[in-house]
Amino acid sequence: MTASGVIFRRCGCRGADRRRLEQSCPRLGERGHGSWYFHCSATNLLGRRERVRRGGYPSQVAARQARDEWLTTTEADRTAQGWTVQRWLRHWLDNRTKIRPTTRFHYTRDVNVLIPHLGRYRLADLDARLLRAVFARIAATTNSKGRTQSASAMQHLRTTLRAALNLAVREGLIDCNPARHIEVDGYQQPHAKVWTDARVDQWERTGDRPAVAVWTADHLAAFLEIVADDSLFAFWWLTALRGLRRGETCGLRWTDIDLDRGVLAIERNRTTAGYTIVEGDPKTPAGRRTVALDTRTIQVLRAHRRRQLDQKTEAAADSKAWTETGYVFVRVDGQPINPNYATTRFRKLVQRAGLPPVRLHDLRHGAASLAHQAGADLKNLQDLLGHSSIVTTADTYTSVLPEVQRRCADATAHLVLAAAHRTRKKIKNKARKNRPTRRPKAGAPTPTTPGPALKTQVRATRPEQKSPSGVAPTSHPRDTHRPHKPDSRKGLPAVSAG
Repeated sequence: MTASGVIFRRCGCRGADRRRLEQSCPRLGERGHGSWYFHCSATNLLGRRERVRRGGYPSQVAARQARDEWLTTTEADRTAQGWTVQRWLRHWLDNRTKIRPTTRFHYTRDVNVLIPHLGRYRLADLDARLLRAVFARIAATTNSKGRTQSASAMQHLRTTLRAALNLAVREGLIDCNPARHIEVDGYQQPHAKVWTDARVDQWERTGDRPAVAVWTADHLAAFLEIVADDSLFAFWWLTALRGLRRGETCGLRWTDIDLDRGVLAIERNRTTAGYTIVEGDPKTPAGRRTVALDTRTIQVLRAHRRRQLDQKTEAAADSKAWTETGYVFVRVDGQPINPNYATTRFRKLVQRAGLPPVRLHDLRHGAASLAHQAGADLKNLQDLLGHSSIVTTADTYTSVLPEVQRRCADATAHLVLAAAHRTRKKIKNKARKNRPTRRPKAGAPTPTTPGPALKTQVRATRPEQKSPSGVAPTSHPRDTHRPHKPDSRKGLPAVSAG
């Protein structure tokens, strides 16, 4: 087949053996029987030869015109029109060679869910309306456990599809990413909630619990006291007080711990992808860090080390197999524990203790909240938890405990009340300064106590007016401004006593 392709005619007639005759049908010479097709190939955007066969054209001229139009389109358009979503998702996943095994495991799981519902569509046919309809159908299905798809699972599907189509946008296959317009109903960013007394009462009555929960200091102290004799006590202690991830604690080795200096180094991450144990670098570059150890934590790790050495001695005495692996948390034969075993054992211990339920990873949230309550700022918490962004530390991992809330409320109220007291005091002082000084009464003795000098008031004197009767009017001692009027009682003039 040449680059210009082949144009041919075929029909859907069947022979005696019920097979299609296609191009060997004797009726192809008849007018209007069958339809015209073209078959050609060209280089796609990825540098590969892309073969295509299209048909259903009424004439040879129409088929030739369609072929020429397809050959003249751009490489990106030919790829978008020829590649299905299933092919693109497989191609995208195969070329993600630098992702972690756990990330690949989750991507593969999401792709296997998307392909049955979306795989037959071509990339060029994708739009927001189509994706919303497909996601509505997926939301109505059940997962592997027979439950309806949760909002979190639907959000993971959207994230995976959006990442795959982002590559298609960068390669020029599609103009925009239609997955950006998908909204998952009921999804909210998880935020840790503290097990307050009210939440504990509600959980005991109804069984409802937050998706991410945090113990208070009293809850954590009660749990650590109950599991003090557990073989993984140091595991729970490190996770709850130092905020280590499960994989970081499982991958911890004695060579990473300096008990004399009181520090441990996070150098590796031991986790699972499905049922496969994977050990590699920490989750993020910021996860490779040094964690300071307090005196009590050092004592816990020394006791755990002595217990492990005793197990090794007992295994040798009983002729049991023991493998020196150097891991801090091992099984009875010296092999490192399975991370899933730590999760399962923690859940059983919480149930036996009768405490409000939390996940093993929730201890990491609680460690951040307790350290924040103890006075650590967000930057120190970011370094402690190994986050690459302080926003993650502030928004997701730091919960405000009730004691901190009350202390903040009291401090805020004290600040406002103190300001109000200062304001009232200023008003009183200002009013006292602006109050006029009273003049002493006539005939009263002048005070001898020293005081501020009174301001002399200068008043203009009025000219004396003569009485109409020629008799000087009597004046009252207090009235120094106006002449005394003659007595006009009963309308009679005043008469002297003589």
